[in-house]
Amino acid sequence: MMIFENLKPEIENIISNKIKSVNERLLNVCELLEKNVSYYNWVGFYFRNGDKEELILGPYIGAPTDHTVIPFGKGICGQVAVSNQNFVVPDVTAQDNYIACSITVKAEIVIPIFVNGKNIGQIDIDSNTPDPFTEEDVRFLEFVCNKAAILFL
Repeated sequence: MMIFENLKPEIENIISNKIKSVNERLLNVCELLEKNVSYYNWVGFYFRNGDKEELILGPYIGAPTDHTVIPFGKGICGQVAVSNQNFVVPDVTAQDNYIACSITVKAEIVIPIFVNGKNIGQIDIDSNTPDPFTEEDVRFLEFVCNKAAILFL
C-alpha cells in the first residue's frame, strides 16, 4: 500500500529525533499510525517488565485500556511474548484466549520487537474493521518494530 511507503520516512524521522524521549517518540509513532491508517483504531506498545513474565503498557493512542499489565501467555499480546511470532487475528470472536479491550474491536495484530535477538516488547493494533490486516500490514509493522528497536540498543 502506498500509504505504508509514505509513512516509512516519517517513522524514521520520529525515531531519529533525539530531542524527544523514547516514550515521546513511541507515542508519536502511535499517533502517526492511528491518524494515517483508517483501520488502525488503537495503536500501542507493550514491553517486558524487567525479568518478570509480564508485559506492561507503554505509549498508546486510542481508548483507555484496563490492560496495563498482561501476564505472559494471556491474550494475544501475552501469547506473542511467549511465541516470539507475529500474530494476526482476523476475527477476535474466534479466539479463545482473547482479552477484549472494547466491544468495538473486531481484529487485532501484534508484532514483536527484537533487540539483539531478544523479544523486549511488541506493537499491538486493534481494528474496528473485520479482517483488515494483510501481508502488507505485517511487513510494514515489522519495519516499525525494527526501527523502534533502535531506541533500546
